[in-house]
Amino acid sequence: MNTAFNISLESSGVTDPGYKTAATRPFYWSVRRELWENRSIYIAPLIVAAVALIGFGFSTIGLAERRRGVLLLDEAHQRAGIEMPYDMAAMIILFTAFIVGVFYCLDALYGERRDRSILFWKSLPVSDLTTVLSKLTIPLVILPLLVIAIVICTQLIMVLMTGVVLITHGMSPVTTWAHINFFQQSLILLYSLVVLSLWHAPIYGWLLLVSGWVRRATFLWAVLPFFAIGIFERITFGTSYFGLFLRHRLMGFAPHAFDFHGRAHPTVESLSQLTPGIYLSTPGFWLGLAVAVAFLAAAVRLRRYRGPI
Repeated sequence: MNTAFNISLESSGVTDPGYKTAATRPFYWSVRRELWENRSIYIAPLIVAAVALIGFGFSTIGLAERRRGVLLLDEAHQRAGIEMPYDMAAMIILFTAFIVGVFYCLDALYGERRDRSILFWKSLPVSDLTTVLSKLTIPLVILPLLVIAIVICTQLIMVLMTGVVLITHGMSPVTTWAHINFFQQSLILLYSLVVLSLWHAPIYGWLLLVSGWVRRATFLWAVLPFFAIGIFERITFGTSYFGLFLRHRLMGFAPHAFDFHGRAHPTVESLSQLTPGIYLSTPGFWLGLAVAVAFLAAAVRLRRYRGPI
């Protein structure tokens, strides 16, 4: 097949080897391969979205009465009360995508060594760097894009369900649209997913490194060293700085990426609360990216020399 392809290129006057590599688009097809082989990447968030819609459907019983009560409150509480189920659905789907990304990275390099398919994939003209980058693209790019698409579709279905219930009880569905700007919320969600993915880049890099290194029990090897360090620090020094550091890496992006108008009001209601400049100037952000690059380089080197298990 490759010979026939090369002959067709030469007959058309193309002799540049770089063109042949570009024509096959190895990175694009490597990402497609990950989606073909790991259907849980999109099936798991879809299942969670379906469960959230079913649960919301049951919660519409008595929705009209609750909406009448909410509309008697002040403007801020009206908005919070109407937004709550939509925010909950988005958070559940986002958390599911994070869990999927964690377990995908743990199996990304380990799985091909376990089933010995690494011998086949290494026989293809695809570099180890391209392969590892395509795997890192899943949690950093593909999953966030899937999340925002699934969340928007889920919330639109919830709006339609709400509208039907309100109309059947003699109420206007406009009360939902009047208190929620879905276009603005979608932009906030997109921004949130971008800053969250970049903040978690060293986590995904570490998981890929473990996936390409260990021979079994990837999850234990990924988490036990951190537990051991935390326990050692607590017993030896009586402090918990390492645990606070891990917590900051998991959730510490928010104070830098958003202006919450004080800790007593931890919500994002408008685009004016987005602070990308502060986020990009945070030392922890750039340090995390540097660590992620180091983990990525180590994972590429491991794949180059590691064979089947």
